[in-house]
Amino acid sequence: MTGDTADRPPERMLLHVCCGPCASGAVPFWQNQGVGVTGFFFNPNIHPLLEFRRRLTAAREAADHARILLTVDDSYDPEAWFGATASGQGTRCDNCIAMRLDRTAREAVLQGCGTFSTSLAISPWQDHEAILAHGEGAGRQHGVRFLYRDLRPYYDASRRASRRLGLYQQKYCGCLVSEWERFRERV
Repeated sequence: MTGDTADRPPERMLLHVCCGPCASGAVPFWQNQGVGVTGFFFNPNIHPLLEFRRRLTAAREAADHARILLTVDDSYDPEAWFGATASGQGTRCDNCIAMRLDRTAREAVLQGCGTFSTSLAISPWQDHEAILAHGEGAGRQHGVRFLYRDLRPYYDASRRASRRLGLYQQKYCGCLVSEWERFRERV
C-alpha cells in the first residue's frame, strides 16, 4: 500500500480488470479486506479482436462468479492503442499501463468510487513500479485514491481458481508485440 493511503478500507473501489484469471485472485483479495469491488474492463491493448472477446468473456465469467458488477468499455481501437504506446516517451508497457490506469481513474470518478486499483498487480510479468507510479499519478490527476497491493503471492492461487472455474487462460500479455515476443522466444 502507498504511504498516503489510509489503513481503513474504502466503501467502494473500481478495480481495473485485465482478464478473468487475474480477477479470480484480485477480486477475492479485496473482498476479504472488506472492500466493495466494482470491476472495470478497459484493455485496448488486447489483439487480435478474437483474443479481446475471449478475455472479455472470461472477465465477465469471473465477475459473475465473484458476484460483482463489471462495467465494460468494449471499444476496440488498435490504432489509438498503437498511437498511445508509440509516443516516443517511456516503454510500450509503461505507456500501456498508464493509458489503462488513467482511464480507470476517470471511470472511478464517474462512478462515484473513492478509490481504484488494478488486477495487473497480481501478475509477476507486469512492471509493478509502473503500476504504482501511473496509478498514483492518475489518482492525483483525477482526484481519486489509488490503492496498490503487491498481489503476486496470490498469482498461483488465481491460476488454480481460474482453471477450476473453466476460465480462458491466455498465453501472452495481450498486445500484438507481446504475442510476437512469445513466439520469437521459442525459436
